Amino acid sequence: MKAEMERIISLSNGDSSGELQKYLSSLSESKLTTLITSSALKGKTIGTIIKAVFKGSPPGSSEGSKRRLLLYQHCIPLCESGDLQSEVAADIIGLLMLETHTLVGPSLAKLADLFIEEIKAGKISNGKSLELFPTVLMAITACETLSYSKGELSGEQYKKQLINSLCASRWDSQCVIQLTTMFRDVPLSLDELRFVVEKVLRMFSKLDLQEIPPLTGTYCKQVLHTFTKVQSIPQDQLRHVEGTVILHTVFAVRLNHELGREFLKSIKASYGDLCPFSVALLLSVAQIQRYEEQVFELFKRAILKSLKDVQLLQGSKFLQDLLPRGHCNITEIILDTVKSSVFAWDHVTQGLVQLGFFLMDTFGPKPRPFGKTTEGSAAVARTPSQLACKLGGQVLLQGFKMHEAIRGEILEQVLNRLVTKTASPVNHFIDLFSDIVTSAPMMLLESSSKVTETFDHLSYLPLPTVQGLLKAVQPLLKVSMSMKDALILVLRKAMFSSQLDGRKSAVTGFLLLLKNFKVLGSLASSQCSQTISSSQIQVDVHSRYNAAANEAFCLEILSSLRRCLGQQADVRLMLYEGFYDVLRRNSQLASSIMQTLFSQLRRYYEPEQDLLPPLKLQPCITASGEQIHLQEPLAHLVSSTVHCLLWLTNMRRSAKISAYDDDDNEDEDEGYQSELQVILESITKRMIKSEMEDFELDKSAEFSTVSSVGVKNNIYAVLVIGLYEVLLEYNFVKGNYSKSAFEELVELFNRYYKLCEILREKSGKGRQASNKIPRSLLSMGFISTLVTALFQANSLALTVLLTDGPDGQSSDSTFRFLCEMTSVLMWRYTNVPSATEDAGKKEKRSSLSQLSLEGLLGVFNACQQRYPDKMTKLLSSFGSTCRNKTHSR
Repeated sequence: MKAEMERIISLSNGDSSGELQKYLSSLSESKLTTLITSSALKGKTIGTIIKAVFKGSPPGSSEGSKRRLLLYQHCIPLCESGDLQSEVAADIIGLLMLETHTLVGPSLAKLADLFIEEIKAGKISNGKSLELFPTVLMAITACETLSYSKGELSGEQYKKQLINSLCASRWDSQCVIQLTTMFRDVPLSLDELRFVVEKVLRMFSKLDLQEIPPLTGTYCKQVLHTFTKVQSIPQDQLRHVEGTVILHTVFAVRLNHELGREFLKSIKASYGDLCPFSVALLLSVAQIQRYEEQVFELFKRAILKSLKDVQLLQGSKFLQDLLPRGHCNITEIILDTVKSSVFAWDHVTQGLVQLGFFLMDTFGPKPRPFGKTTEGSAAVARTPSQLACKLGGQVLLQGFKMHEAIRGEILEQVLNRLVTKTASPVNHFIDLFSDIVTSAPMMLLESSSKVTETFDHLSYLPLPTVQGLLKAVQPLLKVSMSMKDALILVLRKAMFSSQLDGRKSAVTGFLLLLKNFKVLGSLASSQCSQTISSSQIQVDVHSRYNAAANEAFCLEILSSLRRCLGQQADVRLMLYEGFYDVLRRNSQLASSIMQTLFSQLRRYYEPEQDLLPPLKLQPCITASGEQIHLQEPLAHLVSSTVHCLLWLTNMRRSAKISAYDDDDNEDEDEGYQSELQVILESITKRMIKSEMEDFELDKSAEFSTVSSVGVKNNIYAVLVIGLYEVLLEYNFVKGNYSKSAFEELVELFNRYYKLCEILREKSGKGRQASNKIPRSLLSMGFISTLVTALFQANSLALTVLLTDGPDGQSSDSTFRFLCEMTSVLMWRYTNVPSATEDAGKKEKRSSLSQLSLEGLLGVFNACQQRYPDKMTKLLSSFGSTCRNKTHSR
């Protein structure tokens, strides 16, 4: 065998090929194939031998053409046998590829048939020989005609028949990858490509899941929907493979823009077919700049359509029965995509960040005139736009918690929007920031420097933004000394800002700190319990800082806030309104807060009991040239003092504040509380005695806003109206429905009503008298109680009628209610204050006694019509009530 090899090599190196042809002709086919096999196994001279065979086998002769075909037919199975070294097999296939174009048509046809038979028989092991098949198919395509069965076909048609036959045959699952890779190098028509792709997709169920990704590089358009149908594969394994598929597909889209256009076109045609895989793929494709705008516009339409469909579905039982269960809800799909992104979908996370901010920017509240917004908070989202904005926040929140790599970017973009979007509503971004703080505070502390940098902008931000931001950041201040110190420093600087909004921001920040850094022993009432706790915060601020240090911190803040008492009215107003909330949250600061308010009130209180009015209004205004401004919001000062006093009195009565267990503290607190109660009682009596003229206000006073006198009178009127309201509420609560208290209330109300009428009358005259009644200082709780007390009598009969059933029958409890109402109405009738009764007669309206009698008549009529058999019992109850009232007199 060695001699034959050396002989062939020697003749091949000569100048004449005739002797080489003669020698090769002398060798039998079996001898030649054995020689080739032996040489290939040794791996040294196989390349020289093959070149010699080609040289001694002219393609133009029948013998040479036959020998060439024999060489191909023997080498292809040899390369797939696995007996050769991979380098040797590669060299053989490479040499065969160089000479494929010299094969005649029949030889090419036989060679193609050989490949197909090898594939059908499952003899393709390493797939090395398949690298030659594309060259064979291209050579066949170049042929003009080829014999096929009983006829002839063009080379192109013959290739199509081969591919069709190949795709219709059985494939061993082990060769799918090799065949698919092979077809990448074959120029295919659309029909041929369809044959191949359909065959590959049919083979997916027989493949190991990890083998699928390499198939997607060329045929990703057809593969996209395959993963939506996989049901039996473990989710974690499926998601990992989907991530690899997405990576391959995006790479293919970058190289083939037609593929990208087709993909977007198919998604637009069927929004209902979206799934976490297709959403992730869209987000990855969006990273290609030319598709970014198209992808997010597609998301915008799909999300709005889905949310509208969901709303329609929720509101229609007919649609719920008509549509199948599990109807496409894109909100759930997108959130599932976020959850799935933990399975090594690193190339998807950036798209999630973009999608989240895109939704919040696109569907968030829009600015309108006078600072109003078009949408409410995302926390109470109702409209499709609000729900879409909320979805964006959920995407970012979940992404922040799951992926460390994008936390910095999410936080930076949120804070940048809070700082830069000063002309637009940012409450939805504040809500997102608050959610991040409460759900992942320890993660956020890793980027605490970004938060502290935002503090430097507080003086320049709108007040609502400052309030929302500082409220959201409170949990972090409890576990980060550096962040708290940075905020304190910024607030102290802002307190002396030349801008009013900067000083208001400082007050806001300090009040929030006072509310949330509680001194030990403070009452934690249910109505003011803190909601900024998190399971992830394992630090108790009171165990870290001792009681004395925490109290000193709060007292230091109070000392800073007292400086606000010399600033503009807006700043003082914020302080007064905030003190009540601070007191309820941090009750151990009661003494300091009450002394601050009491000291300020004394500056305007007239201690001489004969002087009217009891409060000085002149120091409450300030003049700058011809301009008159409010300096002291006196009514708000009194209101804050009253509400704090009432709350403390109620808490002391309930014995819920631990501080009052100490006798010294109790004596001290009772001292200033008693003195304050005496002052409020004196103010009430003297305000009743004071006439409008005592305040330089009457019908003849000027209220025009174009003159300094008119502006001053307007300010005085607003202050007096506010004082009346505060005193009405205070005396109503303290009076406990006593006759004397009601008489004082009526007198206060008459003066309040008179001044309001003067203002209303003046505001209706002239273009320049555009005065409006100021915002009421009456609390909602007081108004609710008062309205209930005043109109209960008139509503009794109607209430009874409405509680009856349609058949006119009523329970015994309802009838007992009627009997009790007769008692209430009789009590009202016999206890109407004379002042109230006289006022009703003067103003020519029904008096309270008359209204009570009308209520009784309504009860009797209702009982007679509905329960005639129980009328006797009702009259008996009424008679007993009358006898008791007479006896009590």
